[in-house]
Amino acid sequence: MYKLCFFVPEEDAEAVKTALFASGVGKIGAYDQCCWQTPGKGQFRPLAGANPYLGQPGQLEHVAELKIEMVCPDELIHTAVATLKEAHPYEEVAYDVYRLADI
Repeated sequence: MYKLCFFVPEEDAEAVKTALFASGVGKIGAYDQCCWQTPGKGQFRPLAGANPYLGQPGQLEHVAELKIEMVCPDELIHTAVATLKEAHPYEEVAYDVYRLADI
């Protein structure tokens, strides 16, 4: 099992979660569509040649984002990351993948 964590603008969170849930991510026992989300403020500056969803190259941008965490079975992790990248509005998606241990 893995945990997939990513940052997404608040207004795009439901669409990204829906795509991931449809791929089979976020199931824990007899429950589905499980996730944890916390609000925060992201910061980035697009460099020359970037095609940003928000902001302009060379200008610092701040955006209200959610950090979303959900579990993913081993066999779906590559599909989950591909789905995240396809559903997410950002050109470069910030995400983490953690291997979980069952104790």
